[in-house]
Amino acid sequence: MSDPKQKLTAQQVADAGLDDWRLVLGVLRARFATDDFASAARLAQQVGEAAEAANHHPDLDLRWGRLDVAMASHDVGGITSRDLDLARTVSALAAEAGARPDTASLQAVEVAIDTSDPDRIGPFWAAVLGGELQGPQVRNGAGDVPTLWFQDTEDHAEPRQRFHLDVWVPPEQVQPRIDAALAAGGTLASDDEAPSFWVLADPDGNKACLCTWQDRG
Repeated sequence: MSDPKQKLTAQQVADAGLDDWRLVLGVLRARFATDDFASAARLAQQVGEAAEAANHHPDLDLRWGRLDVAMASHDVGGITSRDLDLARTVSALAAEAGARPDTASLQAVEVAIDTSDPDRIGPFWAAVLGGELQGPQVRNGAGDVPTLWFQDTEDHAEPRQRFHLDVWVPPEQVQPRIDAALAAGGTLASDDEAPSFWVLADPDGNKACLCTWQDRG
């Protein structure tokens, strides 16, 4: 795992011992809680300086009382040892600053639309979202809108649910989310593809998927 250009598997990332971090939707993510905005801003500056020194630059999201850090090696399309090394550095800086890791709230959301012909509708959604069509999805390079994923379905004439949310969470957060959804009147529509994803339905039958990195090759 020392080759900085070697793309790591999800299991290798999970086994790396990064307690503050989780792999969510192909990105290594952490959230650090602080006591106020100023302390979060100071941590962001320290992380920025460490990233500059490493010549490896994560995405930072600074809010009141928290700093979110997300990273991947875009040149190889995944996580490498560079990400693991910088993650350890960031965790050390956060611990020194007294920031508290919060893995339970980490998540990422994709929007999926069911279609039998993604080539027909894909260009429209790329135009509307100001993104690029990349295979069965539209991605926005700025990262300020969720990825739109085209979910394959059979051709049909009768109306049915076309959009659903893919909610990506750390594996240990799946069951709490399922429990909360069931308590709120939802149902578990299918766990046939677990632990890759679980399908939940609201009381009207509208569906959403809870997704993890597990069992994806």
